[in-house]
Amino acid sequence: MSLTFWITTFVVVVTPGTGVVYTLSAALSRGARAGLVAAVGCTLGIVPHVLAAVTGLAAIMHASAVAFQGLKLAGVVYLLFLAWATLRERGDLAVDPDRALEPDRAGPSAGRVVARGVLVNVLNPKLTLFFFAFLPQFVGGDRAGSLPLLLELSAVFMLVTLVVFAGYGLAAAAVRQQVVERPHVVRRVRRAFAASYLVLAGRLALAQRS
Repeated sequence: MSLTFWITTFVVVVTPGTGVVYTLSAALSRGARAGLVAAVGCTLGIVPHVLAAVTGLAAIMHASAVAFQGLKLAGVVYLLFLAWATLRERGDLAVDPDRALEPDRAGPSAGRVVARGVLVNVLNPKLTLFFFAFLPQFVGGDRAGSLPLLLELSAVFMLVTLVVFAGYGLAAAAVRQQVVERPHVVRRVRRAFAASYLVLAGRLALAQRS
């Protein structure tokens, strides 16, 4: 496994995107545990893209404008929903003042946090294109050994994602108390995340197949 793969994977994962925004917002609203759970959810959201690459669906997505546009539209709609829910205090930054310092008890269940994290990455067609266009560069022409190597590279990508996102979540949780104790900061952070979701939705809407 080349150093180039590790470096490129780290750069791709650490670059802020929908998964990073979701993990940060979950950690800020409900603490370290929620941030870690969100990181797990976003990592699990990569699995369908891995399966698509393994089964050849990625090639279909790459070739079919209709399939790509359909998944892209679903992703845009979901990001817009997250922006609306965040502003309405029903989403990732809904903080209950009476329980602000009890992050493990407040907010949605771990299952819901994971499910949202999974959706964030499942509805991201760029991940499918990433696995289609990027990973094959590191898989040799030997068909007999290409599948195990593809799975190995995918596992590394998921591991890096989990570690980086968990780091983001823990960092956000470390400053959570300072944030939730200041209502005006909470409002500003909520608006910032809502704006981030809108920007990401716009970027996704303008994304073209490569």
